[in-house]
Formats: sequence, C-alpha cells, structure tokens
Amino acid sequence: MPLRRTALAATAALVMTLTAGCGSLRTSATQVGAERMTDDRPVRDGGTLTVALNADPDKLDPTLAQTLVGRTVFAAMCEKLYDVDQQGKIIPQLATALPKTSSDGRTVTFSVRPDLTFSDGTHLDAAAVVTSLLRDRDLAGSARATELSPLKSAEATGRYTVRLTLKQPYVPLTAVLADRSGMVMSPTALKKYGKNFTNHPSCVGAFKYAERVGGDRIVLDKDPHYYDAKKIHLDRVVYKPIPDGTVRLANLRSGDIQVGDQMTPVDVQSALTEPKLQLFNSPSLGYQGIGLNVGNAKGLGQPPGPVDSPFQRDVRIREAFELSLDRQLINKVVFQGMYEPACGPIAPASAIAPGMPATKCPGRDVTRARALLKAAGVHTPVHVEMKMANDPQTNRFGQVVQAMAKEAGFDVSLRPMEYASMLADTDDGHYDAFTSGWSGRLDPDGNIASFLQTRAAMNAYGFSDKTVDHLIERGRTESDPKRRAAIYGQLTKAVADQHTLIYVYRQKNYVVAAENVSGISVYGDGLVRITHAGYVR
Repeated sequence: MPLRRTALAATAALVMTLTAGCGSLRTSATQVGAERMTDDRPVRDGGTLTVALNADPDKLDPTLAQTLVGRTVFAAMCEKLYDVDQQGKIIPQLATALPKTSSDGRTVTFSVRPDLTFSDGTHLDAAAVVTSLLRDRDLAGSARATELSPLKSAEATGRYTVRLTLKQPYVPLTAVLADRSGMVMSPTALKKYGKNFTNHPSCVGAFKYAERVGGDRIVLDKDPHYYDAKKIHLDRVVYKPIPDGTVRLANLRSGDIQVGDQMTPVDVQSALTEPKLQLFNSPSLGYQGIGLNVGNAKGLGQPPGPVDSPFQRDVRIREAFELSLDRQLINKVVFQGMYEPACGPIAPASAIAPGMPATKCPGRDVTRARALLKAAGVHTPVHVEMKMANDPQTNRFGQVVQAMAKEAGFDVSLRPMEYASMLADTDDGHYDAFTSGWSGRLDPDGNIASFLQTRAAMNAYGFSDKTVDHLIERGRTESDPKRRAAIYGQLTKAVADQHTLIYVYRQKNYVVAAENVSGISVYGDGLVRITHAGYVR
C-alpha cells in the first residue's frame, strides 16, 4: 500500500532524524584530538569545585555501591590500598608497597602506612583493614562478595601488617584491592551507624563527607585529618547529578559548574568551539550493552529460576535479538562515530587483550534473526520491554535498538527510568532487557566474574553456565600470561554463545572542564580525579 512504510524505511528515517543538524559536526574520534588525561598547571589554594555527574550515585558505601558516578565521588573521599596510575599500572596508595605472595599463591601479606587517620579522627591500622575486607566479603547484599570470595581469612599480624589466606591462588587480588574492595572504612563509624553508614561514610581521603541531598547534590569538605592535607588546594567539592549532557554543557558555559563528567559525543563536539572550556579524554576499560533476563526470578544472589521473559525460553531468541543490531551504525548514528563497537567484556586497552584470539563482532543479519525466531516456535512480533537510564543519549540508543529489532520481529517498548531506580529494578529481576554497562577494571576477571558467575554479586541476569563458571575459576588461578590470555579467549566465546549480556559499544571517557581549572586527571578506569585540583593561579 502507498502509505505503508517498511520497517527498513522506518529505521532509515530514524537515522536521518537523529543525525539531522549534525552535518557540521566532526564525526571522527580522531578529530577530537590526542588523548589528554591530566593537567598539571600550578593552582592557588581555596575555592569550591562543582562537578556535574550524569546520574545520581547509589549508596555511598564501598561495600554496597555499584555505579561509576559513585566511584568518582569515592575517589575524593575514600582512598584504597592500591590505585592505578596514568599508564594503567597498580601503585600503592594506603599500602606501603605491592603485596607479597607465597610460592603456592595462597598467602598474601602487605603493610599499611602508619600516618593514616579517618575523617572521623580515628586511626587506621591493620585491624581496620581486616574489618573492611571481611565486611566486603560477608555483608548481605555486598557487591564485593564475588571478587573477595577466594578470601579464606584476614588477620592483623602486627599493628600495620595484614596477612590474607586464600582458598586458592587468586591472580586478580591486587587489582581488586585497587578498587572498592581496597577502600578502608572507619570501624568506629561502621559500628556506630551500621546499615546507615551510607549516610555517614568515613574513610581516608582528601575530602570528607559533609551532606547529601538526594537528586540534587553531594558535598565534600577538605579533610584536615588527611595525611597530605597541605597539598590539597580546594576547600570544598560539590557533585551534582545532571543526566542531560546538553544541560551539563550549558552549566559549564555559564560557570555554574566547573567539571562535566561523561560528556556525550555531541556535547564534546560543541565544547571544542569554546575557548573557556577544555577537554580531557582517555580510552575505556569498560563496555556498554544490553542485559537480558534469563533467570533472575528472585533477585541478586538467589538461584536462577523461571521468569516471564521470552529471552529465557530459548537461546535462539536471544541470538536473534543480537543479530538485529548493527553496532557500526549505532556508533555512527548515536555516538557520532566517537566510540567503538564492542562484542566482548575485555577492552583493547586491557593488558591481556594482545595475547587473546582476535574477536570479530557479528554483523547484522535480519534474515537469520527471523529464521531463528521461526525455529524457536515463537509468534512475531516478540514483545519485550527494555529499561534504560533517562537521559537523551540513552534515549537515542534505545530508539535505534527499537527500530532495528522491529525489522527482525521484535516489538521493543522503551521504559526510561531514573538510573538508581533502574538498577534496583534490574537487581530484583523486574525486567526483560536493560541498558547494562560497566566502567571496566584492569584485570579481566573484574569485567566478568561479578556479572556472569552463577549467583555472583552483580549477576542481575540470573545467568548460570557451568562452562563459564569453570573458565572463570581457571582464569583466576592461572598466573602464566599466555595461558591466561587463552583462557579468557575461551571465556569470551563461551559468554558470546549465550547471548545474555550483549556487548554493543565501548565508550571513551570524555570530561569537559572550565579552562581555569587544573589538576584534574582522567584515566582508563573512567574516574574523574580531583584530589589535587584547583583554580589556576
């Protein structure tokens, strides 16, 4: 009929709509400029720095937290036993040196600095480290439980020395202690506030928690107890959730904020024309994609069970959904070609990536997708709901996915939500599909185990596969780099064959700041580090 448009035509029209008005923008990431991770111009003391985040962080409790925006806040107030530097190498932070491991790989020892004081004025010692590690491992609902599951025991063998006994050799341990599992919390505050620690967090950091107004701001003040307080220039840091990148950019232009985190490609291109703004960028260790519910019937940590979602019924339905997607076109249309298509959990920037077998992302194949749905015996269209964060860039992504999937026989309804609410729903299993992403970790285990191991701490998909579980355990215990790379190559393929977590693209970390701000660092882990930031003299 003359007035009826095909689904292909509808997708083409959507692409034209989303790219309209962008013809004058530069659409190649190489035109943005070379990677720029830090700025070391001299700064003056004093002032307040306001940082705009693209979402409101979840709980300010290192044991329970899951979000990248939360990690950015933690970077200012909760230092870790270890950190990563600009080159992606692990370096001591609260610890005095890298840990020592016994010949059998089951005993790990390290020391912590003797000059550390928590923001509540109490002293950090080895016993405090043990308290935090065991809380991370054992607390109900801990997001750190999977990454610390090999920990058999932890004990203070001296005032500042710690010994960890492992159930098995655990290669990722040092990398784990360079993230939230390595944040040491005040035992006094933990005892005083219990589950309410999230509203009274106390760690060792350049800044200390002052207040939080949900959905509006998180305020940190310079901590006089910090061991290096004389080198901290700012008096206060304010984090404001502003999900819309265009609004973040407008606030940067007006001077209401000084740093915009996770800026979208469109807004980055616009910011490049502003002489009073500067751009920081780095490659990402993480991924972004779509998670499918294949067994999350009762919430995180529970055994997989039946769910009312077509994606659980047959792997061919999941494969058909993935085959409906064109990663290259998504990158071009939604992200101005400034990200990278992805189809696995391990980024090219990861140290293990060069030793792994090359992975080629599957191309779009609507004909095969329709054949798979027919073979699975389902009636089309297959109705599914996709939950996603409520921001313009994610909305554009959802619209393109919706249009592409329609051509393959899926009727995708989009449900934008406030980010923390979406996480709560997906953790509880109340979804068919959702936009699932991760900021990435240095060790590949940190991108896989907590999400895809059976009953893992952040396995919101209800995924369970014996082959995947076995390969995860092998990867954790294998120290030889070549054999380990081979294992993760097998693991990547095993995960891909299940089509449960569909990796779609890999971001670059784009941060825009006022030109008169210096001392910011943006590394591959995606965090905006402002510890030594300030206003240019």
